[in-house]
Amino acid sequence: MSEFVLVPGAWLGAWAWDTVVRDLRAAGHGALPLTLTGLAERRGTPAGQATHVQDVVDAVVGADLRDVVLVGHSYSGIPVGQAAERIGDRLTRVVFVDSNVPAHGESFVSAWPDGRAMVEAAIAAHDGFWPPPTAADYAGQGLTDAQIARIVDAATPHPGASLTEPAVLARPLGELPALYVKCLLDGTEPSADVAALLKHDSWRSAELDTGHWPMFSLPHALSRLLLEAATH
Repeated sequence: MSEFVLVPGAWLGAWAWDTVVRDLRAAGHGALPLTLTGLAERRGTPAGQATHVQDVVDAVVGADLRDVVLVGHSYSGIPVGQAAERIGDRLTRVVFVDSNVPAHGESFVSAWPDGRAMVEAAIAAHDGFWPPPTAADYAGQGLTDAQIARIVDAATPHPGASLTEPAVLARPLGELPALYVKCLLDGTEPSADVAALLKHDSWRSAELDTGHWPMFSLPHALSRLLLEAATH
């Protein structure tokens, strides 16, 4: 039995994984969806990236989980990638779901050469939090109107410091056993940093023919990929 620890991307909470959690538990595995500090039911609390890394580590170590598959979606690939190296031999694999990946000394907004100023301005204008997208921003991502409405209704502002603080890695990310899941409606090719990581023997890739939020648009297909990642 594997223990899946599922971390959603910006603006989302543990609730985003509801269908995937049911699938994983039905297959006989443990599944722990996390809400990071400052989001969803933990909304409003300022949090830096180091806080989010610690959230993940504490969830694993606090519950004494073993055979762990860490799953990070979107923004959360950055804290999950850092947490993966900190939980040692508890880790079976880390899965990055259409996500950013951490680079030592770089932040989430570092990868946004054209959008960094926009993100930082939005954070400054909203008391230190990045406001959620509108319904129109989810168009073309394989989501139904009902799925978009659910995301928009439940999304909460994201703690801005977590987006601007640099990642801290003790060793090269390419040494981790990892799966990168590329969602094709969000771009058919991985980013340059992910492409470089995929050259390592311990990394492999998979694709989903959907948009950036597969836990809503193709949850069962995503669950199958996660189950495969636990056993291969």
